[in-house]
Amino acid sequence: MAQHETTVYIGLGSNIGDRVARLRESVVRLSQVIKVTRASRLYVQAPLGYVSQHAFINAVVEGRTTLKPFDLLVELQKIERAMGRRRGIQYGPRPIDLDILFYGTAQMESFELTIPHPRLAQRAFVLKPLAELAPDLMHPVLYYTVTQLLADVDDADQVKLYDPGV
Repeated sequence: MAQHETTVYIGLGSNIGDRVARLRESVVRLSQVIKVTRASRLYVQAPLGYVSQHAFINAVVEGRTTLKPFDLLVELQKIERAMGRRRGIQYGPRPIDLDILFYGTAQMESFELTIPHPRLAQRAFVLKPLAELAPDLMHPVLYYTVTQLLADVDDADQVKLYDPGV
């Protein structure tokens, strides 16, 4: 009997070193853990909170997995560690950040993991690339589509398509 696959959306971000190369590498590593089906374009926004750092470049990937949510989290954290991520300053600089945004229509909340991602609705840097992939995806808690959430977020105009020439 084949295992059931769940569609997941993973947020990616980097603001240290060659950010674009790190995002590409993270997608390659992710594809060894999940079936990556699509990836958004790259977006840039000034950093939140801890401002003495480079701007984050963000993207979202869509994939399919048979992993359970906690097992997927463990795999994402392994990728982060392998790519040099060290836990420290909240919202601080990081070579790679991988977040489970949605895991099918699952809703869960624990100390280690909350799905859907708890700050998703306030983050234009997540919503813009997510809207590119799944504009009509319904948030299973808030009952708004990704497009509706993006329309309500204050800083949407601060998130731009990444232009390496700028």
